[in-house]
Amino acid sequence: MTTLRVARPVTDLQRSEQMYCNGLGLQKVGSFAQHDGFSGVMLGRQGLAWHLEFTVCHAHPVMPAPTEDDLLVLYIADHDEWQASCHRMVQAGFSVVASFNPYWERQGKTFCDPDGYRVVLQQGRWPMPTNNKENSHVYHQPDIQRAAG
Repeated sequence: MTTLRVARPVTDLQRSEQMYCNGLGLQKVGSFAQHDGFSGVMLGRQGLAWHLEFTVCHAHPVMPAPTEDDLLVLYIADHDEWQASCHRMVQAGFSVVASFNPYWERQGKTFCDPDGYRVVLQQGRWPMPTNNKENSHVYHQPDIQRAAG
């Protein structure tokens, strides 16, 4: 199995950990302090094939430099779960922002953390159904399955 790590520099390690754990329901799965001048935390959940890593460089601070279209997109199929997740994001301190790409506004909501990183909670499942006229020209499930196999 392949595991994906999304690594991002942040300005406040503790704040990022709290926001992403509370907002996305993640847990600390690892951390390190003063390792070659870096401290960091990894956030994920049992059974996920991905996790987030937030780091701080103590010797030469790296300022976050995301753009409006750098997104972490999470698909949530169940509508009630999606609404509850959106509520948790706001309660955790994320700001609701308009998405740079209007596609994400149709079935999703875009959130921004204090470092400018954006998270989209998309109400739907992935891969998108091919009978959806709007998406059928973009994503074809057999192509996705072939690429994964």
